[in-house]
Formats: sequence, C-alpha cells, structure tokens
Amino acid sequence: MFCSLLVSAQEPVKSDTIHYEEPQYIIIEGDSIPRAAIDLQEVIIFDQLKFNSRDDKIRYYILKRKTLKVYPYAKLAAERLTTLNERLNNIKSKRQKRKYTKRVQKYIEEEFTEELKKFTRTEGQILVKLIHRQTGDTAFELVRRLRSGWRAFWYNTTASMFEISLKREYHPESVQEDYLIEDILQRAFAKNKLERQPSALDFDYIELTNKWVNETSDNN
Repeated sequence: MFCSLLVSAQEPVKSDTIHYEEPQYIIIEGDSIPRAAIDLQEVIIFDQLKFNSRDDKIRYYILKRKTLKVYPYAKLAAERLTTLNERLNNIKSKRQKRKYTKRVQKYIEEEFTEELKKFTRTEGQILVKLIHRQTGDTAFELVRRLRSGWRAFWYNTTASMFEISLKREYHPESVQEDYLIEDILQRAFAKNKLERQPSALDFDYIELTNKWVNETSDNN
C-alpha cells in the first residue's frame, strides 16, 4: 500500500492547460491583406408598401418610374464632379485649370444634352434634387462654381420658365416627396436595380422611415 502511494506520488501532476487556437484568416480576391472576419453590408427589411388611396398609389409608381430613369444621370454627374475636382487639385496653373474645366464642360454637354432634352419638367426637377443628394451642392452652385455667377443666374432663370429651380435642394427629412424618392432608391439598391452610391447629405433612411410612418399614422 505504501509502495503504491509512493508510485502514484511520483506521477507528474497534470495542471490546467489553456488551449489557444490560432484565428482563421480569410483571403479576399483582389485584397493582399488577410482578414479574420468579413464586413457585411447593412441589410434593411422593408415594410410592405401601403397607400391611403388609389390616387396615392398611382402617384408613387409614377414617381418611381421617373426616379429610376433620372438617378443614373445624377450618379454620373457626381462621378464626373469628383474626377474633375481631383484633377483640378493636381493642376497648379489657373490657366490650365480653366482650360481643363472648359474641356470637361464641353464633354458633359455633348454627352448629356440630347438625353436631358427628353426629360419632362418633373423629371428635370427630380434630377436637380438628386444632384444635390449625390454631390452636396445644388445644380445652381455647381454652375456658379464651374462657370460664373451670371451664367448660374441665367441658367436658373431659364429653368424657371419650365418650372424648374436649379436651387432646389433634397430634404427627405422634411419634404414627403423627397422621402418617397429616397424610399424608391433604397428599395432599388436592395434589389440591385440601381447601383448604390452614398449620399453626400447626412441622413439616416431608417430614422426617416420611422418619422414619416409615425406622422402618417398620427394624421390618420
């Protein structure tokens, strides 16, 4: 019995051990940096569309058709403006900056003028709003910056003849039609009907939805 105790006493005591598992890294195609996790885009669960009347439903779908038609032009305008600003920052000479700006203006006018002529007044006004959404500047401010104050005034006066204001801003937090436009865009982004481009304006779509849903229910 003593011998068996002695033998057991000589056995090494097993201490608690901590098992460390090395993190699994993921290599994403086109990225040389291994990642421990993948960032997922936010997923929005949309409520089913509800309308108070048949007229409201018709107005929404007309607005949807016009918004889907116009948005690609506002997106492209924002991309052109970003490229223009980046290149202008690398040009030191004022003369060269003016020369390059005129060349870009001519290119944009030749590329879009005929298409824009086909827009209705409503589509033109939606475009002006979406340009503000995409760039953070009104169409009037962009014209004034790229050309002159007088030309901006002239463009705005001409647009006013067709009931279009180049100074119109995008306010989905306070203008219901602007919120409906945003709702149309977000649903189209989620279904990959439109290519998503972040807004230059600071607002949260979910907060906007809660606000307008609550206001609508209160009015009813």
